[in-house]
Amino acid sequence: MTENDKNPGSSGLKKIYNLTAGRRIWLIAVGLLAMIVVLMILLASNKSGASAPAGTLSTFKARKDDLTITVTESGSIKARNSIDLKSEVEGRATIINIVPEGSYITTEDVNKGKVLVELDSGDLKEQLSQREIDFTTAEASYAQAKEAYDIQVKQNESDISAAELKVKFALMDFQKYLGETLANRLIEIVAEANDPNADIGTVINVNSLLDDPNSLGGEASQRLGELHDNILLAEEQLKEAQNKLDWTIRLREKQYVSETELQTDRLSVESLEIKYGQAKTNLNLFNVYDFSKQTQKLLSDYYESKRNLDRTYAKARSQLAQARAQLESAKSRLDLQQDRLDKSKKQFAACTMKAPGPGLVVYGSSLNPWRRYSNEGLIAAGEQVYQRQTIISLPDTSEMMAEITVHESSVDKVKPGQKATIVMDAFPDQVLHGEVIKIAPLPDQQRGWLSPDVKVYTTNVGIEGTHDFLKPGMSARVEILVEQLPDVLIVPVQVVANRGGRKICFIVKGGRTEEREVTTGLFNDTYVQIADGLQAGDDVLLNPPRITDTKQEPRRQVADKSRKSQPQTPASPGEAQAEPIVAQAKQGRPLMTDPNFAGPPGMTPVDFNQLDDQTKERMKQFREKMQRGEISLDPNQMDEQARERFRKFRNRSREQSDGAATRQAP
Repeated sequence: MTENDKNPGSSGLKKIYNLTAGRRIWLIAVGLLAMIVVLMILLASNKSGASAPAGTLSTFKARKDDLTITVTESGSIKARNSIDLKSEVEGRATIINIVPEGSYITTEDVNKGKVLVELDSGDLKEQLSQREIDFTTAEASYAQAKEAYDIQVKQNESDISAAELKVKFALMDFQKYLGETLANRLIEIVAEANDPNADIGTVINVNSLLDDPNSLGGEASQRLGELHDNILLAEEQLKEAQNKLDWTIRLREKQYVSETELQTDRLSVESLEIKYGQAKTNLNLFNVYDFSKQTQKLLSDYYESKRNLDRTYAKARSQLAQARAQLESAKSRLDLQQDRLDKSKKQFAACTMKAPGPGLVVYGSSLNPWRRYSNEGLIAAGEQVYQRQTIISLPDTSEMMAEITVHESSVDKVKPGQKATIVMDAFPDQVLHGEVIKIAPLPDQQRGWLSPDVKVYTTNVGIEGTHDFLKPGMSARVEILVEQLPDVLIVPVQVVANRGGRKICFIVKGGRTEEREVTTGLFNDTYVQIADGLQAGDDVLLNPPRITDTKQEPRRQVADKSRKSQPQTPASPGEAQAEPIVAQAKQGRPLMTDPNFAGPPGMTPVDFNQLDDQTKERMKQFREKMQRGEISLDPNQMDEQARERFRKFRNRSREQSDGAATRQAP
């Protein structure tokens, strides 16, 4: 029994893995050889076409002729000078009356002030009355604020004067208590400390001022004298009472006085002792407390009055600024109400639109093709218009112009001053003449919004003369003469092809096609100037081949020789399974059987359908460029950068195929 018979599940897994590996190899082979197959098919078709007889090819004989370079575009007729009457009423307004479209306004109508448009002004009239009331109220508020400001100025003067008097009186009280000299000296000492809020006791020992009583003046000196006098008087009275008590004691011993008299004298002595002690205590209290307290209080009152003066100044400035702000606010409100009143008057006047100048009456909705076929923005009696909307345009028909849009591929050819011919669609037999007067510096934004891939530039072409049959909005076709080249070599524009950055033509010579590099000049819609590379009489192919074989055979031979010189290695399983596909491609049979399949060669329909829409579209564009011959898959024709991108794409395809096979394996 074999190992597979023992483990039938393992055998099944190996079969699935082998099947998956085969599918992986198939994907690798398809990815590598698809592009080579397409290249071989295209080369084979080009070789068969290159050797075709000259009689079966469509050719053009190069010739010398006059080449006229023009730019032709369609547009519409407009007036060079036009007056637009726009609604100046904010929001929306209803048209009450309007002159008929097509009317012609004369100079006499302008002088008489003919009314062209009348808008509904009912709401604006009511608003104007309210604005007048608001203005009157604001005017009264301004007058009141002006009076309040003047009152505040006078009040500030009174408050400042009162605060200055308080400072003066506080200084006088301080000088009155200590004397002018000592008071001024203490103020200087505190000022030198540079801290008016500091305690005077920390700056100077106030009690030390009593050491020199002669330095004191004012009430402090007077009070100190009274206290000393009270002590002396109490002391003398106590001595006298003590002497009397001594005599009374002696007399009592001899029974000359009664006991009552003795007690009376003793009480008198005790009373005077108390009085004497009180006098000394009062002096001590004055020295220790009262003098220092009163001195610091008066000095503090002086500095507090100065601080109050500063506060008064600040308060006066603040109140004056507040009064000024209220005055300015009232003035601003007055100005605002004045502006609103003027605006309401202007809005009310804007409801009546008079003729500013002569011209043809054209409604604004007729100038806008988008509003012409919709109800929005319609100009008629009873319809609403919005601010800045053009209601009437008065074009001056004496000077007209054609407005066209020039494609970006031709705008560099058009210059101001170039001559042009204008043909009206309504009058095809009338050929008008003019010149380019203006080219827009930027593309038309509205056209860019509708077709973002198309860039056109608005160009104005003035029309010479005055023509009564011209009406604004008429369709016209303008042909601008860019340049006139006499007797130059010309060929049709389709015979020139771009190959690798070179411009080439294919001439038929001796029954075979020959590639010829050329130098081109100016061109129009039909012919292009050949400056070098061709001669008059050369037969040029009208349909150049998509991919040329020119100069490819030597490269291919060199590549074959280099491959033969390299040592041969055994083929890998993937290459072995790819050999039938190579044989199929060499026989010219297509690899894809679905004619509607738009993917690149070598990709199966299942793989292509698994891609997103953006990648599918890029694949389609890639294949179309291959069919037109704009892209070559031959590595010998690729530059180094293109070969590197192709190599990365091939390796990425292999990795994706290997990853898909691994995910499918158990």
